[in-house]
Amino acid sequence: MTSDLPDPVELGAVVVGVDASPQARTAALWAAAEAGHRGQPLNIVHAADIEGRSVLTPTETLRALRDAGNELLDGTAEAVRAAHPGLTVTKELSNRDAVSSLHAAAGDRGTIVVGSRGLGGFASLTLGSVGLGVASRTEVPVTVVRGETDRPATGVVTAAVRGRSDLDWVLIAAAEAEARQASLRLLSVSNVLTHVGRFTTMLDSIGEITEEKAHETAAVAEAVRKRYPGLTVTHDVETGTSVPGILVEATALTDLLVMGARRRMVGSGAALGRVPHALLHHGHCPVQIIPPGYTATPAS
Repeated sequence: MTSDLPDPVELGAVVVGVDASPQARTAALWAAAEAGHRGQPLNIVHAADIEGRSVLTPTETLRALRDAGNELLDGTAEAVRAAHPGLTVTKELSNRDAVSSLHAAAGDRGTIVVGSRGLGGFASLTLGSVGLGVASRTEVPVTVVRGETDRPATGVVTAAVRGRSDLDWVLIAAAEAEARQASLRLLSVSNVLTHVGRFTTMLDSIGEITEEKAHETAAVAEAVRKRYPGLTVTHDVETGTSVPGILVEATALTDLLVMGARRRMVGSGAALGRVPHALLHHGHCPVQIIPPGYTATPAS
């Protein structure tokens, strides 16, 4: 860690994809609260996917799709404004597919929010193959809203940390915590099975590896404290045999779990690893995925 560490970051505008499902309405209201925390506007997007339909599709059908989309956007915006009367809200009916619509709306500084289920428009975007593709290929943070809507707030944001190189995106998690007036927990997981039979089978050596991980996590925590002196930052390392399992359990004790993605190539495209994949499917709270190489705008 040096004095040349990144500055505190500014969280961008929020873009939420909606369809007619209850989960999409929940995501929209969560996204509105998120935009309010950030002091940023909320853009509500519905994808009619008209461009992807056959040229033989009747004009009446296309008009009905647009009308239904506009009605959905109006109803969602009305619910958002009722819950957050001071929030700047915009609506966008896109003729493109769900993935392209959200990427275009978010630009290079927004945060994308989707629900955990869907009916149409964004149905496949949430947790189907298209949805996982959004999280794996996006250039901006993506949050999947999971968990019970009436669960009491914990006042904690958790960052799933691997090591020192995570600092850039951990500062985004710190900004999320500061915006909520919450504390930040840096959680690192030492997977015993990763080392047994490969590098060492000695328990004392595994302990040394865990200790080194604890030192790295502590160093990241100290760097965050220097950039956010008013933020309460805790750090710990949990040892176990399942990184996804430990992190899924951790989502029950936090308001938001943030993690940096490491893309891996599968076939002709990128895909998420098994840890974020498990969190997006089984987490008990909203999960935010930060794409590799993403750099937030420094706070002014």
